[in-house]
This record gives sequence, C-alpha cells and structure tokens, in this order.
Amino acid sequence: MKNRVVITGLGIVAPNGVGLDAFTHAIKNGISGIKHDSELERLQFSCQIVGKPDVSRELSLDYFTELELRNFNSTGILYGVIAAMDAWKDAGLSIENNENPDWDSGTIFGTGTSGIEKFRESIYKIDDFQTRRLGSNAVAQTMNSGVSAYIGGKLGLGNQVTTNSSACTTGTESILMAFERIKSGQAKRIIAGSTSDSGPYIWGGFDAMKVCTYKHNESPEKGSRPMSATASGFVPGSGAGALLLEDLDSALNRGAKIYAEVLGGNVNSGGQRGEGTMTAPNSIAVKKCIENALLHSGISSNEIDAINGHLTATSKDSLEIKNWTEALNRNGTDFPYINSLKSTVGHCLSAAGSIESVASVLQIHHGFIFPNVNCDDLNPEIADLIDAAKVSTKLIEKEINIVAKASFGFGDVNGCVIFKKYK
Repeated sequence: MKNRVVITGLGIVAPNGVGLDAFTHAIKNGISGIKHDSELERLQFSCQIVGKPDVSRELSLDYFTELELRNFNSTGILYGVIAAMDAWKDAGLSIENNENPDWDSGTIFGTGTSGIEKFRESIYKIDDFQTRRLGSNAVAQTMNSGVSAYIGGKLGLGNQVTTNSSACTTGTESILMAFERIKSGQAKRIIAGSTSDSGPYIWGGFDAMKVCTYKHNESPEKGSRPMSATASGFVPGSGAGALLLEDLDSALNRGAKIYAEVLGGNVNSGGQRGEGTMTAPNSIAVKKCIENALLHSGISSNEIDAINGHLTATSKDSLEIKNWTEALNRNGTDFPYINSLKSTVGHCLSAAGSIESVASVLQIHHGFIFPNVNCDDLNPEIADLIDAAKVSTKLIEKEINIVAKASFGFGDVNGCVIFKKYK
C-alpha cells in the first residue's frame, strides 16, 4: 500500500498578506498587494510597480534572533523561513530544541536565486579588499540551499533537507517531490514550498526583456491583468508559500487538521523543441503534463471543479487556455472555473507555484473561488474558447472538490499538481 498524502499546515508571505488570515481575506476580496516602487523609478525601470511582502523588523524577530539578523539581507530566506515555520505551527507541531533531529520530517524548499543583495554587498567588499569583513553568514545567505538549510536548523529536521530550482515551476515541483517522498514511505512529513528574493537585481532582467508592463506606473493595482484584453505584461513580485505535506496515518494519529489531499501530478519539459524555447512553452508538452497529472492522480478531466492557472498577463495567456481546453477536452460552459492569483500579487517568480498552491488549497478548505481582478475586459481569444462566466471577476462561494494547479517556467519546464477535498 502506498501512503496517502494530505496537507496539514499552510504558511504564506505574500504581497497582499503575510499570514493565513490576512492572505485569505485579501484573495477573497480581491485586495491587491501591488504598489509603486520608488527605487525602481530611481533606477529608471520601465516597470516601476511590484508585489512585495510587508515584513517588519518586529515580525522578523519572531523568527530570527537579533544576532541572526545582524548583516542579514536575504529577503528570500526571510520569507521562506517565516512561511515554513508558520506552516509547521499551523499543523500543530511544536518547535523543540531536542538533542536529536526529527528523523521523520524534512523540507524541500525551492528558490531561483538566493541572497542576491548579499551577493552584491560581498562583491563590492571583495573588490574593495575587505574579504575578511564579509561576515560568517555570507555563504549561508548566498548558497541556493540556504533557505532549506535555515528551515532545517530552525525546526531540527532530520529527513531530506534540500532546495529545488526550476524557474517559475519551482514551487509546484517542490510539492510533487515532497508528495513522492512521503508516498514511498521515506518520510512522514515534508515542508514543501518556494521563495523568491525582492529587489531590482532580481527583477531587472525581466524589465530588460520587456515582458513587464510599463503602462500602469501611476495605477499599480490595475497593472496585473491576467486574461484581460488590455494585459500588457506581468508585474514582478516576491514572497514565499509553504505547505506541510504529511502521511495520512500520521495526520490521523495525532488528530491534525486536514486542509486537502494531494492526489498526484506531473512535471515534464518541452525540451525547447517545436514551439518551445527558453522563454516560451511547447504546447505539446504542456498538454501532456496536464494529461499525465490526471492519469497519475486517478481522476478524469470532468472531475476538475477549478483551475488555478499560471496565467501571467502576457500574450501567452490565451495559448494557456487553449492548452487547457485541449488537454481536458472541455470548453465553453463545460470548462472548469479558472483564476489567476497574479492579478493581486504579480508574478512571484520562483515563489509563484507555492504561493498560488496555498491559495488553491484555501479555496478547497473554505469553499470559494477567488475573483479575477482586472479582467472585466476578457481577452476575446479566451472568450472564444471558454464561457466568460468561468473567469469570474467576483467571489464565488461554493464547495470545491478538486483543483488543478499548474506552473510553466523558463527553460520550457512544466508542472501540474492535483488537490482534492479530504473525505
């Protein structure tokens, strides 16, 4: 018998809400966390609006000591540790300084780049002959696995502690990696999630590629427009999401709250062949990823109630919808409800999949479909494929049984995970 895997804890550090209560309120009510950034204006970015979590020094001190925060400026690690520790506590697990590690628990926590501000500081110091002044935590802040290492140390995790990295698919991939480890019996609990640093040195490359919107610097909350006819590029964002995945027997034995079950999923690559490139998806691979996710999860396409898409507010949104209709063989009024969290948080890059997965699970747990903000003018190419009512701009309160969450990233990589209401 392979183990069933459930979600018993959630943690979130998002541009529109830090902590589950604030985040749930924000996504249900279409509250945006996208704001104008004066530093991006000073640096003459085309896109001067961003989604950036509001994490105060006081909040940071609930998770780090004063000593740990000295010379600490890796926002991605900060966000990831907060989200992971919140998910751990939300699952009803205690944080103890035992002599032995918790051999049954681990973390697979992804990122794109770690500590880029620390890298910048270190480069300047080295070039200025001040190598000895880098500090003892420069390596921990800048190694890619820094976020999982910090989480592992904070919680005393003795199972697998690692960091994955697959561009915008990172967070979705981490969930599926954790799912497989628990399902195979190699762990009882894994904190799955991902994080992304804030700042111009993360976002600058995308601005240079001209994939970010420049039309809403004076109206930030209007800037991120997934599936809209007037979408003009994505809004860069940052943050972290964490999900505590657990063996069902373990969860039941300790009387844990269960948010949802992970049925399965799939990750693949289009190989940058056909229409796939470093930055564009191969539609054949996208559809194959979705189809195989359903097959792996043991469900039919007709069982999907809602989709939380990748949908970045670029020209590829209509292609994504087309791929969904063909992979599910559903269109028009038969298509599931679909939404994009990016309308209120922007594109959180390597953190996107995990932040959006937290939102997906909350929809199942509380019974709602969050609204698509800034999509009153649905892209006509999308309207030709699916009924406009399936792209709701208002909150829908209804029981949700199964949600499909997909992510598609640079490098032509794809991920799709299937969440189900636990019964």
